[in-house]
Amino acid sequence: MAKVTLISYTPQPEKTVAAAAKLCYSPVGIDQIKEGLTEEKTADFVDMLAQIGHESPMEHASFTFGIEGVSRSLLAQITRHRIASYSVQSQRYVREKMFEFVLPPEIEAIPEAREEFLKAMEEDQKHYDRLTAILKEKHKKQFLAEGKEEKQAARMAEKKAIEDARFVLPNACATKLICTFNTRSLMNFFAHRCCNRAQWEIREVANQMLRLVLDVAPNLFRNAGPSCMRGACPEGSMSCGKMKEVRAYFHGLRENTKA
Repeated sequence: MAKVTLISYTPQPEKTVAAAAKLCYSPVGIDQIKEGLTEEKTADFVDMLAQIGHESPMEHASFTFGIEGVSRSLLAQITRHRIASYSVQSQRYVREKMFEFVLPPEIEAIPEAREEFLKAMEEDQKHYDRLTAILKEKHKKQFLAEGKEEKQAARMAEKKAIEDARFVLPNACATKLICTFNTRSLMNFFAHRCCNRAQWEIREVANQMLRLVLDVAPNLFRNAGPSCMRGACPEGSMSCGKMKEVRAYFHGLRENTKA
């Protein structure tokens, strides 16, 4: 199961955003920009930005997450959100020994499907190990012929072998990553990935991320969530048809924050 951790974030994220907004509308100097920014006034500035659609000040606050127990399939989806930074555990440098994998709930719920899936994972591991061994033997001979020492040749050969052996690994193969979003980009991420029509794995990750940032910046993310939280569903005929339930769920998230 996916596990998301909020590793770090801009200190006083809401005040940072409010200070940036205040600068846009006030003649005050930088040295005094945070003066008078009480919690109430900070919240007012943040609310004002949401109401008038002035989103650029939100880019000054960022949030860094650790995400683990997710599939390479999720990785392909989350990195489509380009205004963010990603660091991912490499299959090129890290050998997959008895690789972990994500088992989709729909498959797990059917014994026959689960059995078939697990067999496929076992086969993939066998093919990966066999390919690694074959390639490693070839590369090691080559490095030894070039004059490399035994240990060095073996180490270099394995690294080169797993570069190609990894191609047999499935989308289900588990990975872990660290990613950083600024608030504006994160709001966009939530709008797309908290939606009921988002794929189940990335939707769960998005919901965990939202819970975490609501705890540390409840005013900043007061309007965060799927697009239907702020108006009509943009999916048209593809709508999940559960807007009332969706809104109730995300209103509940806000009510349960620490703040």
